[in-house]
Amino acid sequence: MIGAADVVLVAGAGVLAGIVGTAGGITSLISYPALLAVGVPALTANVANIVALVTCGPGAALASRPELAGRAGWVRRWSFAAAAGGTAGAILLLLTPAGSFSRMVPYLVAFGSVALLVQPRVSALRDGPGRGNTGVLLAGLLLICAYSGYFGAGSGVMTLALLLFTVDSHLARANALKNIIVGIATAISALILVLAGPVDWKVVLPLAVGLITGSLIGPKVARRVPAAILRWLVALVGLSLAAWLWANQA
Repeated sequence: MIGAADVVLVAGAGVLAGIVGTAGGITSLISYPALLAVGVPALTANVANIVALVTCGPGAALASRPELAGRAGWVRRWSFAAAAGGTAGAILLLLTPAGSFSRMVPYLVAFGSVALLVQPRVSALRDGPGRGNTGVLLAGLLLICAYSGYFGAGSGVMTLALLLFTVDSHLARANALKNIIVGIATAISALILVLAGPVDWKVVLPLAVGLITGSLIGPKVARRVPAAILRWLVALVGLSLAAWLWANQA
């Protein structure tokens, strides 16, 4: 049972997590440890975090309208891959022992963070993102969205790195698309988890309120902060999360 102080802590962590996540960083770096800090068991915290993260999607989309202009067709095409991946991840979470898949998490997050840093150099050697990368994008979205539906910490950074490589090298535009894709995968995963088992709504609700508040601010931060600075900040946050997850593996 969490108290009033815990509710305030979780809501405040949600605001900060929403800002960081929708600006290009990793939402769960803040929200997931906050749930653990108030005594929520790891698996329950994971489910609650996924369900609460649904609220980031609408706020981020609303705040990212300039970057999403003209991208409705792209979102419709690739939303199916995001939904399929999120479905697979939620089913995997329900069928496999807790923690079996999460052993890979620190390495995946670290890879996504490093990829984010090297993306400008790699893109400079190519004709540009979005050319001949359909297969890479499809496979990447299916895998990352499946991971997002299973655990999710770091899926934003990995999705952002993938979209920068394959779709749009402009950080703010790629970040806006990332928020939509991750939002779709999270929503379908959350729906399955809510229908399949118990959810600790006492922590979901304050976290959700904080997340939607922060998600309205994050895209504006991404729009104003210079791309190089934001890229390094996001990558450093990702590497920090990878180190934290590795150090706290059971």
